[in-house]
Amino acid sequence: MARIGVWQATGKVAKTEENLARLDQMAAHAAREGIDVVVTPELFATGYAPARMYTSDGRDVRGQLADIARRRHIAIVGSSVDNVDGQRYISASFFDPEGSELTRYRKSHLFGPEEKSVFRSGADSPRVFTYAGLRLALGICYDVEFPEFVRAAARAGADALLVPTAVPFTGNVDGLPADRTYNAERISTIMVPSRAMENGIFVAYANHAPPHFTGLSCIAGPHGNVLAEAHRDEGLIVAEVDAEEVQRARRINTYFDDVRDEYPA
Repeated sequence: MARIGVWQATGKVAKTEENLARLDQMAAHAAREGIDVVVTPELFATGYAPARMYTSDGRDVRGQLADIARRRHIAIVGSSVDNVDGQRYISASFFDPEGSELTRYRKSHLFGPEEKSVFRSGADSPRVFTYAGLRLALGICYDVEFPEFVRAAARAGADALLVPTAVPFTGNVDGLPADRTYNAERISTIMVPSRAMENGIFVAYANHAPPHFTGLSCIAGPHGNVLAEAHRDEGLIVAEVDAEEVQRARRINTYFDDVRDEYPA
């Protein structure tokens, strides 16, 4: 069993050092609280502004995240720009308490024209790795909105999916009543718990805070239950995550075993 934390906080655009100083303070607090790993929002260090920050120095950000994890002796999931031969990706990295980067994942599903104009889509499935007795995988934001992505992580053996995210506040689109239109808050309140339930997996989902983002960061359990939710304010939430509960959930609800891979045309 491990204690997983999710930090809901808004990264200020182009204020990398200030953002990382805040993250360092949060990591120190989380370590004192006995949290094993804390998930932070998408592109928190630079602020989420793809068209402005896509040229940021992701290597430097990752170096500072690794240093924070090592000094505070806590595992951290942090998001940065990954520059590979001039091609840029939104990435998420897992740093263990020694500051080692155990895995780096590049976002598969880019959201909206701004991201697509400056970043490339990652081509790899989430890689499963072991930490604190759990099999973990990383996703980023829009990825979790696709059932196939979370199912791929679960089939690869993940007990929990750790997801930095940046969900912009939309309100009710076109000014229509909530029952007649899209509202991005439903990603946290409906979609994330559904992904957890249909795969028998934990999902830790770390968003930026309002007013420009929806907030509502959460940790969902394998029964589709919300174990912790951040609501509107900045703050740290935590839940206990147990691999045995994943197996129990899948025995009770057999979605994971019963789904068909293909359907006839």
